[in-house]
Amino acid sequence: MKFIPRKTLVAIAAVSLLASACTTGDETDANTPGEGKAKVESVGLMLQDISNPFFAAMQTSMTEEAKKQDFKLNVQDGRQDLAAQNDQIDAFIQQGVDLILINAVDSEGIASGVARAQAAGVTVVAVDVDATGADAAVTTDNVEAGRLACQSLVDKLGGKGNILIVEGTPTTAPQERVKGCEEVLAKNPDIMVVGRQAGKNDRASGLALTTDMLTANADVNGIFAINDPEGLGADLAVQQAGRDGIVIVGVDGSPEAVLALKDDKSNFWATPAQDPGGMALKALEVGQEIVGGNKPADRVTLLNPTIVDRDNVGEYGGW
Repeated sequence: MKFIPRKTLVAIAAVSLLASACTTGDETDANTPGEGKAKVESVGLMLQDISNPFFAAMQTSMTEEAKKQDFKLNVQDGRQDLAAQNDQIDAFIQQGVDLILINAVDSEGIASGVARAQAAGVTVVAVDVDATGADAAVTTDNVEAGRLACQSLVDKLGGKGNILIVEGTPTTAPQERVKGCEEVLAKNPDIMVVGRQAGKNDRASGLALTTDMLTANADVNGIFAINDPEGLGADLAVQQAGRDGIVIVGVDGSPEAVLALKDDKSNFWATPAQDPGGMALKALEVGQEIVGGNKPADRVTLLNPTIVDRDNVGEYGGW
């Protein structure tokens, strides 16, 4: 063994002590990302319209999770108003929230608000619909939802007929559902779209727009609505008009849609089901990871929908 002089050992010890003194105590192992990072203590949840059962389910799941994890939750109703959501973002910035989960009323229009929040150091995760500039987004695979809904409609109509499309607000989810539907229609040239109008994602606009389109079109066999509320409004319009043989599909898998699927008087035929509560919790998880220093591998996380129709509704567990 090589002899090391005592003076050299003392010098080595001194260097080691100095190195230890210069550390902050905040360093983390490269193999354990996020350890020692900030914790999410306050969350702002922004929803398009809490009167919609879909968004109410998000609020419920987040309220329960806030109690479990012991973080502050502030829920705001956007009331389908872009200006209101911008004000809500500014309020969250003033409150110093760590994370905003945003269900935008306008995917592109909310971009300036998202940028203000991020400039203030707030992480922003879009939920259900994307938001321009958000750090991440968690949504249903809405293109697939549109495909499932319209394929079910096409199958029920036997590949032939005239249909109406009730579109929605300028957000990614309704737009992507229409895209998925159009992909199916492109493969079925005997299905003709004879009317289409954009609603507000609610039952009232579904009723009003469908009433107008039914008045203008005497021969209608089916209706694709971008969500269940609009689809149920369309169903009411069909019943009020005394029209028979019209097949209606929506998207959501909502409790109201389940009742319609079980109702012999309803024209509602199918709805690709989502999981609003689970979606909100996944967005929270992604947001917590980002605050902790871990960005997701993919900016957008897609959740798979499942088709529910009159034939299998008895097997559907619901929200």
